[in-house]
Amino acid sequence: MWDSESESGAGRDYDNGVLSSNKHGVQTDRFEQRGKSWFVATDVPSDLLVQIGDFSFHLHKYPLLSRSGKMNRLIYDSREVDLSKVSMDEIPGGAEAFELAAKFCYGIAVDLTATNISGLRCAAEYLEMTEDLEEGNLIFKTEAFLSYVVLSSWRDSILVLKSCEKLSPWAENLQIVRRCSESIAWKACANPKGIRWQYTGKPMKVSSPSWNEMKDSSPSRSPVPPDWWYEDVSILRIDHFVRVITAIKVKGMRYELVGAAITHYATKTLPGLIKEGSSSSLGEEGSSSGSGGMVVSGNWKGGLHMIVSGNKDDQFSITQTRDQRMIIESLISIIPPQKDSVSCSFLLRLLRMANLLKVAPALVTELEKRVGMQFEQATLADLLIPCYSKTDTMYDVDLVQRLLEHFLIQEQMETESPGRQSMSEKHMYDGIQRSNNSNAKMRVARLVDSYLTEVSRDKNLSLTKFQVLAEALPESARSCDDGLYRAIDSYLKAHPTLSEHERKRLCRVMDCQKLSMDACMHAAQNERLPLRVVVQVLFSEQVKISNAIASNSVKETGDPHYQPLVQNRKTLLEGTPQSFQEGWAAAKKDINTLKFELETVKTKYLELQHEMENLQRQFDKGTKPKQQSAWTSGWKKLSKITKMNTMENNEVGGQNNVAQARKAPRRWRNSIS
Repeated sequence: MWDSESESGAGRDYDNGVLSSNKHGVQTDRFEQRGKSWFVATDVPSDLLVQIGDFSFHLHKYPLLSRSGKMNRLIYDSREVDLSKVSMDEIPGGAEAFELAAKFCYGIAVDLTATNISGLRCAAEYLEMTEDLEEGNLIFKTEAFLSYVVLSSWRDSILVLKSCEKLSPWAENLQIVRRCSESIAWKACANPKGIRWQYTGKPMKVSSPSWNEMKDSSPSRSPVPPDWWYEDVSILRIDHFVRVITAIKVKGMRYELVGAAITHYATKTLPGLIKEGSSSSLGEEGSSSGSGGMVVSGNWKGGLHMIVSGNKDDQFSITQTRDQRMIIESLISIIPPQKDSVSCSFLLRLLRMANLLKVAPALVTELEKRVGMQFEQATLADLLIPCYSKTDTMYDVDLVQRLLEHFLIQEQMETESPGRQSMSEKHMYDGIQRSNNSNAKMRVARLVDSYLTEVSRDKNLSLTKFQVLAEALPESARSCDDGLYRAIDSYLKAHPTLSEHERKRLCRVMDCQKLSMDACMHAAQNERLPLRVVVQVLFSEQVKISNAIASNSVKETGDPHYQPLVQNRKTLLEGTPQSFQEGWAAAKKDINTLKFELETVKTKYLELQHEMENLQRQFDKGTKPKQQSAWTSGWKKLSKITKMNTMENNEVGGQNNVAQARKAPRRWRNSIS
């Protein structure tokens, strides 16, 4: 099993990692290095110079010819009669791998380790050290070490795969990368209870762990977490990491663990992905320059502090940008398709860097769709993505618009495809699905309102973009439009030059009937709003108060057919003004107070009307002409009495009205007799 680790360069026999050849033509036991030149410690003068880069090897032809097919062809197929110098700059593994291969040809013991085995295996393939020339040649022995030692060890597999980064395409063609990736994937998916080696980025030891250390790290003493392999695979290059993750997904690893491993790798290899601090936006300085240069700065300290394109010819920055672009593109392609495999915050940060580094548009679109699947989990700080194009706006509002469209499309698809179910299960599923969709849309509505409030301070944000984003969600997504009102007020404050027509058009996205009492009080005194909107706010508030009074009166009468206007308390509190949300006791008290005030006003009105009638009679008496006939004056008195009787009939019962009606003719008869 892979629990007995031999981590690096401890000397071993074949089983212990020591290679030697029994036959050699020149007696020697070591190589000597003088500067960048290697010499064989023997009295026989060398007859072949091998040049590899800046290093030179002074060797003998016979040991190399007896074990290397390539050396045979170079020497015997050469046009020179006596070839004494060979250049091998393209040998995989470089001078270090050739040194080990040359020592093997001379019969000198070679220590095989996880750090040199891949280079030596590729060099043996390049030199064609096959079994046709000699039994037990270097290809056979390095293959045996890879198969029986390296691939049975977790950490040796990691180290060999790491060393293959400089051996492309040889390591790929010889299947070293594939076999190491498969070995790592198999061990990562194995039961962690059987793991007894160090993991998760702990320092690697040269020798194997002692019995006491293995005993202390046993599963009973130290349980192994499911993410024990994250740190080790995060040291791999992106293409090798993709190979490992692909193999792990094929073997059935849980998608949330795969997503967590991808997130861990991204945070280590992309320094601009994680924010250092709690700043919510880039601030005024984080804007794109219009001259082609793009410098990211501002409060977002974790951003890429580099020049993506500009006038300075910084080769290191260009190379780093290209590497990070390749990492982002590779990570996007291996994210599991499940909805919650990675967090929405991670996806949005990845999207921010993808836009900054000009990632392929197809991959950016795929990433936007992934964000739309879980858009309700986003936060305002993650949505404030700067606009890296040459537009004038500070934030990428069009990107948020696309994310919202993907979210709505995904919600519609989930609603229309419940799957094959029985009727009862289907009804239950539909109810749960509608509730979840409604909650998700409400969270997204609050998020969009907060985003609009933030971006409305940008003086370059057009009214059309603001209106389109505000109207993208259906009306049912917002139970209260206070957040939308704040965004509208903020936009009006930042754009004081809007015309009356534009202000009316802006306020049209808001429903005045969904404003709370506090918002209505603020809107009634807001001079930036059009007068028509203020009237609508006051009217809607009056309607809500009247409905509340009427519903309370019907409820107090005990009508058996009474149906509440709102089905539950939560909806009632969301739709009722702020003053009525303190409790039903306070609401009843306010309603009774209003009733008393209405009765008082009605009584005062009747009293004032009586006084006015009396004053009118006195005025008529003082100004009537003396030559007026008794018949005319009698009719005038009769009309006045009739008016007074009409007012009295509204206040007293029917019997009193009859009595007064009988008295009235009697007075009329006396007045004209």
